[in-house]
Order: sequence, then C-alpha cells, then structure tokens
Amino acid sequence: MDEHYELETLAVRAGIERSQFNEHSEAMYLTSSFVFKNAAQAAARFSGQEPGNIYARFTNPTVSVFERRLAALEGAERCVATASGMSAILSTVMGLLSAGDHVIASRSIFGTTVQLFNNILARFGVETTLVSLTDPAEWRAAIRPNTRLLFVETPSNPLTEVCDIAELSRVAQEAGAKLAVDNCFCTPILQRPLELGADIVIHSATKYLDGQGRVLGGAVLGDAKTLEGIYGFLRTAGPTLSAFNAWVILKGLETLNIRMQAQSANALDLAQWLEAQPQVERVYYPGLPSHPQHALAMRQQKSGGAILAFDVKGGKDAAWRVVDNTRLLSITANLGDTKTTITHPATTTHSRVTPEQRAAAGIGDGLLRVAVGLEAVSDIKKDLERGLAAR
Repeated sequence: MDEHYELETLAVRAGIERSQFNEHSEAMYLTSSFVFKNAAQAAARFSGQEPGNIYARFTNPTVSVFERRLAALEGAERCVATASGMSAILSTVMGLLSAGDHVIASRSIFGTTVQLFNNILARFGVETTLVSLTDPAEWRAAIRPNTRLLFVETPSNPLTEVCDIAELSRVAQEAGAKLAVDNCFCTPILQRPLELGADIVIHSATKYLDGQGRVLGGAVLGDAKTLEGIYGFLRTAGPTLSAFNAWVILKGLETLNIRMQAQSANALDLAQWLEAQPQVERVYYPGLPSHPQHALAMRQQKSGGAILAFDVKGGKDAAWRVVDNTRLLSITANLGDTKTTITHPATTTHSRVTPEQRAAAGIGDGLLRVAVGLEAVSDIKKDLERGLAAR
C-alpha cells in the first residue's frame, strides 16, 4: 500500500493479497503444506530461488498478511510472526546472540522475560545485566566489549516506567549493539520505536493487537537484514503463529486505533480518580503529571496508554481485599482486552522472580495493576471503590 496512508487506514487495509476468488475479507489458509507444480518448482522454493509458500511452519499466506500489515503500522521493513509474545523474545535472542554474548536489560521487564534471560539463556553462555530502565548512565556503565543487545519494555510492566528510546538508541549504537523495544503496552498506534531509533520492535500480539483475549500471538519487526537470522531460527525451531490466530489478530487490528484511544481515555479518567482516593498511596500512569517520566512519555507516546498500577495502603492484605471484592473486573494476569482486568503482580506475573528483584523493580506487596477496558469508567470506579472501602 501507499506508505502515506494514515495508521487508521493501514490497520484495516495493509497487507491484503487476494486469491483468485477475489475475497473482500482476508482469507484463512488452514493447511500444513503447499503443492508444487513440478519437481523443479519444489526445488526452487526450497532453495529460495523462487518466492512462495512451502510449509506452514514458516510460510502461510494468512500469516504473511498479518506480517505485512503490522510492518506497515510500525514502519518496519519486515515482520516475523511467532506463536506468542515470549516466543517472539526467544526468537529474537536465539536469532541474534551466541554463547559468550552479553545482554543489558531493564530491571522492570516482565517476570517471565527475567526468567528467560537469567535462567535459560545463562545456561547457554549468554550473560544478562539488569539496570534501571530510566537511567541511561547505568546502561552506559554496563556496556562490555561483548554486549550485543539492549532490551527494554516502555512503558514497563507493571509500574509504567518510561525510558528515553532515542537516548538508549545512542548507547546501543556506540556499543555496536542492537536496541530491542517491547511495544506491547502502546502498540504502533501510540508509539513507534523504530522512528525513535530502536532496531527491533517486539509484540505480544495476544494483548492489544488481538484486543479481545481470544488467541496467542507474537511478532518481531525491524530491518530485513536483522530479521533474517530471527526468521532462520523460526523456520528451524518452529515457534510459529498459526493461520487461524493470524486471521483473528488481523480482525483485531481493524479496530486497534479506536480501541487504544477509548481505553487510554478511560485509563486517564480512572488514574485521576484513584489519585484522589484516601486508601491509595500512589498511582503509576504516564498520563498523569505526577508520573516521573510524564513529559518524556508525552513526547514519545500519543497518550498514556491503557495500563495503570497503584499501591494500596495496607500491603498485600488490603490489595487482595480490593481484588476479591470486585464483581465486574476480571481477575486475570492478561491485559490488552476490551474487558478490564486486575492482578496482584507480586503473586502472579512477577511471582517467579526473587523478593529482592521485585523490591529492586519497585513491585511491592500492595501493588495492583489494572488494564483498563471499554466498560463505562463509572462502573470500573464503582467496582474498585467496593474493594477499597472493604475492611
């Protein structure tokens, strides 16, 4: 498509390649393999001399439409779709790193990502240093001759900390390393990391790209050269996005823009209300002037997004009372849904990291994370108010 189309249009139209039936909606190709005209074509496909579909572990027309559409939204040369957000991160590190390489990552990354870096990659000779997301000096100080990758989530999960992507891009370039940005919380509707200097963008498509909690999916985006090694890992190891899941997420992308705008507006309203509640010690939301990186977030992002967190006075017991007294909100660790979700990070998403690591990341026992959906914000407030008032 014409690269000058707006994001709203790209989310609906980009990547479509109709079959001989000239279908209007994107087709779903549920097949494990593809038939060749003759032996010569099969050989040409497998050697890479002729483009085309071979086997659904690494080529599928529906998945390709999703990849092209998301690449258009992020302004990337190429996208590699994966089975989940974590498989997108795994494919990135396996495609780019070797034994003896060094990674610098934020202390504020998702708990399962910490497990991947510290427990799994470490077994294969890849060492990771965790630093402050918001202090570029710590990133510079952690650089080694063998540093190959800088990895961040911005905003972070669950405290919505924001890093200066352009500044970390400079740190990475000076070190000859790549900067990878997990853009799950913002999506390309609110933030485009490649335009700010990132080399790689990673998504859990399970979240806002689908938007309705239906399927799992992931994606890695960047320039064609960088993505080639990542695609090579996917082709061999097979953490593949299915055609059905790709089709579902394509349908989700069509409403991504209006969902992100509406959910972000709800989140700002809710964050402002929570700041006024006497039972709440602190609210974490980039759209609030009280957020430490508010000014930076408003430069990098179009809005504060739809995720917020807050500390309840009284620690774990008080936080659990809020959760247990909800009748409307979904008690689940997933996010990015049209339904508002609530979770207690210390005992769910970050339960597998050590108490010391949680403390270093600022995740206390009274912290709750809310992923704001599309319900009436007045009803969300009533549901939280019930728990905050419980004794």
